[in-house]
Amino acid sequence: MAEQIDGPALDEVVTFTSDLIRIDTTNRGGGDCHERPAAEYAAARLAEAGIEPTLLERAKGRTNVVARVEGTDPSADALLLHGHLDVVPAAAVDWSVHPFSGEIRDGVVWGRGAVDMKNMDAMILAVVRAWARQGVRPRRDVVIAFTADEEASAEDGSGFLADEHAGLFEGCTEGISESGAFTFHDGNGRHIYPIAAGERGTAWLKLTARGRAGHGSKVNRDNAVTRLAGAVARIGAHAWPLRLTPTVRAALTELAALYGIETDLTDVDALLEKLGPAARLVEPTVRNSANPTMLEAGYKINVIPGEAVAHVDGRYLPGGEEEFRDTLDRLTGPDVAWEFHHREVALESPVDSATFARMRAAVEEFAPEGHVVPYCMSGGTDAKQFSRLGITGYGFTPLKLPEGYDYGAMFHGVDERVPVEALHFGVRVLDRFLRTA
Repeated sequence: MAEQIDGPALDEVVTFTSDLIRIDTTNRGGGDCHERPAAEYAAARLAEAGIEPTLLERAKGRTNVVARVEGTDPSADALLLHGHLDVVPAAAVDWSVHPFSGEIRDGVVWGRGAVDMKNMDAMILAVVRAWARQGVRPRRDVVIAFTADEEASAEDGSGFLADEHAGLFEGCTEGISESGAFTFHDGNGRHIYPIAAGERGTAWLKLTARGRAGHGSKVNRDNAVTRLAGAVARIGAHAWPLRLTPTVRAALTELAALYGIETDLTDVDALLEKLGPAARLVEPTVRNSANPTMLEAGYKINVIPGEAVAHVDGRYLPGGEEEFRDTLDRLTGPDVAWEFHHREVALESPVDSATFARMRAAVEEFAPEGHVVPYCMSGGTDAKQFSRLGITGYGFTPLKLPEGYDYGAMFHGVDERVPVEALHFGVRVLDRFLRTA
């Protein structure tokens, strides 16, 4: 049996998760966030282990931390290990416990960021501090990055680091971060551990309709609100065609084999139906999508405004951006203009790589009953920005979760929480993977 991570690391990952949750790093967008206290906390924990952190800001208070743990093989490519420090807003009135209490109750750590993703930040800190105590060095250099602004545009976080401080990531060819290697219970006793090897691209859109302003009592064929409403309705009702990427094909193939189902990719909808609950791992990523989310128009009920605006959360598959653009042109029509409010690339990572195999092996060592499969994330992570540096990204934040725990609902949801035992599992698996990577 290979050397195990030490006991103090299991205590530290819980403490660090709770402590980081108590540091309110709510990102409301538009630059309204202050990650520096969390960055200083993480930097201090690294420094205590003899790991020299660098703190970097594009804007005051929007702090990032980067550090490097030297490996034993200088010729090996480096590995990036990254997690973001910011969280989405949380209304305390809706929660069972205060979202920034970091309360530990009945073996569960509660609070905003428990899953997205201060748990992973804590795992990283706990693992590298254990290495320092045990005199362990990984084979390849491990670059650690704790980032700001992931929950908005990442301009003050990973985008800033990739564009302005690329030298800190010299040698990095692969990276891991959120969100994969968690337990998915299929309701029939199977424990599935999906590891992310792809992400849909981000296409946050602004739609603008212009018309003739006028009195609400008058006939107006150039009504901006009407034009916008028509475009929004068409976008919301559009049925996007099926498109299978290599990662999604691999996911469907492995899931079908697990269930003893013939892999018929000529009728994917029928195959998904046969997979039952496990289809949820794949369904969001077999098509592009566009969901209207915000509307802005007018200032008085009896005044027809000259302009109306909508916002749409669009996502496109690897290789699907051209189709996405062409479809939006058609759905918006000649009277509504659209533009990217924020755009980031789609990602595709090889599932037959040595790194993926080592992630799979690390999970299976500590969850021998589990079935590891690749999957594509429906959303996005900081891996998009780091891909500008040629870094291939995977989602790997290992958590062994009990049945009935809705992992997906924890992201941006009410009563976000993570079991202590899941954190212990995560530290052990992350440690094993990094020692073999």
